[in-house]
Amino acid sequence: MIEKFEFLEDFKNKLDELNLLLKNKDYPNAKNLLRDIYFNYCLKDYEYIKNSVIMSIYAGTGGKDAEDWVGILLKMYRNFFEKQGFRYKVIDSNQNEYGGYKYIELNLEGDYVYPIMRFEKGVHRLVRISPFSAKKLRHTSFAYVEVLPLIENPKVEIKDEDLEIETFRASGKGGQNVNKVETAVRIKYKPLNIVVTCQSERTQHQNKQIALQILKSRIQNLLEEMRLKKIEELKGQKKEISWGHQRRSYIFDPYKLVKDHEYGFETNKLEEVLEGHLELIHPLGAIL
Repeated sequence: MIEKFEFLEDFKNKLDELNLLLKNKDYPNAKNLLRDIYFNYCLKDYEYIKNSVIMSIYAGTGGKDAEDWVGILLKMYRNFFEKQGFRYKVIDSNQNEYGGYKYIELNLEGDYVYPIMRFEKGVHRLVRISPFSAKKLRHTSFAYVEVLPLIENPKVEIKDEDLEIETFRASGKGGQNVNKVETAVRIKYKPLNIVVTCQSERTQHQNKQIALQILKSRIQNLLEEMRLKKIEELKGQKKEISWGHQRRSYIFDPYKLVKDHEYGFETNKLEEVLEGHLELIHPLGAIL
């Protein structure tokens, strides 16, 4: 009880300090203090506040345009990661000949990476004049962003007979060892038909350990969601990547607009957002 009172007293002092900074129009320090208050007081008991993240971007409806859209989103997020000081590594990807991606999966690390990136989960819609259209027609494309906390010690027990494991040669960069030896690992969890691939490390053992951790994290996240959702909704965790399910829209033409459909935020600073200034559209924009 004493500890709780001390916490509340400390919280009150922080708020008084914030109020003073705002009165003095010291906005840079006010922003830093507000960030501290939000993550260390408002989210004090948040389960995944220190977890790293597995972030995947999948091309949806739209063909080449959708795969190109994944590449554009990847560039936007990489710029944002650098601004936030997040570290990232590509775990797996499927890149096309045009520089776009059918999908890409990243491992993210950094302060408060999951509480920040969880707001990106959902369908991202693009409207633009397609560079792949000979008639310069306007196209609508979709990509799905999945954000999961990587759980360090998953409580999930997996039977060996429920796993299907295969190895293959990694397609990414990494030197001769990576490309000539079957270091990449793909694991399928047969009961839920979940597939995880890892080819970021130099040895098969390292890739297998990472893939198993990601697999267990995904299963545990699914089990936790079962408390709140019906099984039918859970099975369709990745919403249909098309009309009517978008989390955020990016309009290139006939006007410029970025709109978050869940929180109602919008901005016409499309170029700035795509350069990684997600604070313009993010629910936590005031402290990013």
